[in-house]
Amino acid sequence: MAMSMFLNFMYPPPSSIFVTSMSIISFVVITNYGISELRGKHLNYSKFWNANNNSNNPTNSRNQIKLSGKVGMLLLYTPAFLAGAVSFWIFPNESFRSTILHGALTLHYFKRVFEALFIHKYSGPMVLDSAIPITLSYFMSTVTMIYAQHLTKDLQEPPINLLYPGIVLFLVGIIGNFYHHYLLSKLRVKGEKEYKIPKGGLFGIVICPHYLFEIIDFYGVFFISQTLYSLCFAIGTTFYLLGRSYATRNWYLSKFEDFPKNVKAVIPFVF
Repeated sequence: MAMSMFLNFMYPPPSSIFVTSMSIISFVVITNYGISELRGKHLNYSKFWNANNNSNNPTNSRNQIKLSGKVGMLLLYTPAFLAGAVSFWIFPNESFRSTILHGALTLHYFKRVFEALFIHKYSGPMVLDSAIPITLSYFMSTVTMIYAQHLTKDLQEPPINLLYPGIVLFLVGIIGNFYHHYLLSKLRVKGEKEYKIPKGGLFGIVICPHYLFEIIDFYGVFFISQTLYSLCFAIGTTFYLLGRSYATRNWYLSKFEDFPKNVKAVIPFVF
């Protein structure tokens, strides 16, 4: 009964072994990264770029390949952006839903490339060992999501159509994410690298509203797509950003004595 109701919101699971395997792998791997963040083992970028280095073994730090913050961010997002852009050529003249999905993914990663070039102000480098799995995750998720949508071209639409609510969710997510990234960039004048307690927007109630809106963004993508893979990726991303935001809040608490204790990590008034 529950499964039947659930399938009203989605296309049937694909017959593709590749897409099914990627659905499981994406969910497990990304969720595991979220659990690692909760346990204090971080991917090395942003304020955690040097978090996992052992001060008793400085050789590990010296042997790591470090990228500048800007180069690292461009590495994360450019392959996924290109995959989205090329999808219009590889799968032309498909359904309206597919076109919207291709556009949403391309716009999402174009925004991230734009931010990397013109919005973000960087406090430190990015370790290549952390950049590679993130880059692969974004690229493979984009490719798989587009291919999973392609496999639905001859299938009947889900009984409950979430496409238009998905477009609204996606736009709310991408605009909210961009706005809070812009607020973060305004905390520093040119040349500054020190962190400050963010203010404005939803920063007064959660320390990571940009993550909150990214979660909304990817659930918007799932509503647009209505495939099993897009759902698995959205849920996995939720768990990862919950873990990352929890670690971020603890970091602010440890660095700033005046950090307001009522400010949650990512879900207003809850978490």
